Amino acid sequence: MKKTLIAAALAVTSLSACAPAVEVVDTSHDRGEAVVGLDYRDFQSAASSLVQSLLASGAADNPKGGRYVLTITKVANKTMQRIDTDDLTRVIRDELRNSGKVATTTAISVNGPEDASTAKLRELRGNAMIKQSTVKADGQVIAPDLSLTAKIVQNNVAMPSGKTQVEYTFDVVLTDINTGLEIWGDRRKIIKRSSQSTVTW
Repeated sequence: MKKTLIAAALAVTSLSACAPAVEVVDTSHDRGEAVVGLDYRDFQSAASSLVQSLLASGAADNPKGGRYVLTITKVANKTMQRIDTDDLTRVIRDELRNSGKVATTTAISVNGPEDASTAKLRELRGNAMIKQSTVKADGQVIAPDLSLTAKIVQNNVAMPSGKTQVEYTFDVVLTDINTGLEIWGDRRKIIKRSSQSTVTW
């Protein structure tokens, strides 16, 4: 029995020694290998560039002073990949909020609230267990002034060299909810080339 345990321990040790080393990536200085699919660096680059374009346009400036309230619609994924588009939404929201030009709401969206607690917790009114003076009142939630929508589109182009060029387009539009008019829009392209065997479909 003792020999069996020793053999098992040696086997585990041997496997551990052969396991590949794990590298912790410093995302603020990551210059790692490029990938054909979209990664966090692409979302950061595209989102930051688009937000700077929006802020420079003046479309987010409230002429009456104060900040506009902005709702962000979930980003449409028109690529051939399964990607978490919330990464793009999160970067856009953070950068816009940190600019001081707009306030973002998580309580109101055409796709349903990102955080349902604003509405759900008001259902505590009349609940005998809850101190009613602490339940938030109706008529306090701020409706948005602006709506930001976005989509990511992928287009694969075969090149004469035999490689495939993968073009990702990040398309963002800002709408004035009062008038329904588009008041700003921009797009950014990220283009990658690779052998067809490594292209992500």
